[in-house]
Amino acid sequence: MAGLQAGAPTPTAITVHGQSRVLEVAFSDGAHFRIPFELMRVYSPSAEVQGHGPGQEVLQTGKREVDLVQLEPVGNYAVKPIFSDGHDSGLFSWDYLYHLGTNQDSLFGEYLQRLQAAGADRDAPMQGAGGGHACASH
Repeated sequence: MAGLQAGAPTPTAITVHGQSRVLEVAFSDGAHFRIPFELMRVYSPSAEVQGHGPGQEVLQTGKREVDLVQLEPVGNYAVKPIFSDGHDSGLFSWDYLYHLGTNQDSLFGEYLQRLQAAGADRDAPMQGAGGGHACASH
């Protein structure tokens, strides 16, 4: 199982660029992406960010300066980033990284629209920061 979908492109190189805060990923189909840490953090596939179903997403703020402090391999199908704000529960499959890379402009635009609709400031600290995600399913 290379990605999560049969025949999906797989990474041929992954480089963490700390100074520019991007994850550079080259894929087997020739695609090459520079995915900002902020985008990865606000679209983390974790339940802490995505919730447990539609409409339960948690709008992330204060992530513009987030760093990627560690990137752990997960089998042959994903990586687990550990961010400087302590978030470490998202598993980024190869398919999901490809999705983020391919759609980063539209995803970032959607994020900014959600912030505006919520009257939230992109750089404001998270409400209840430090409280974490409390659910029995993790």
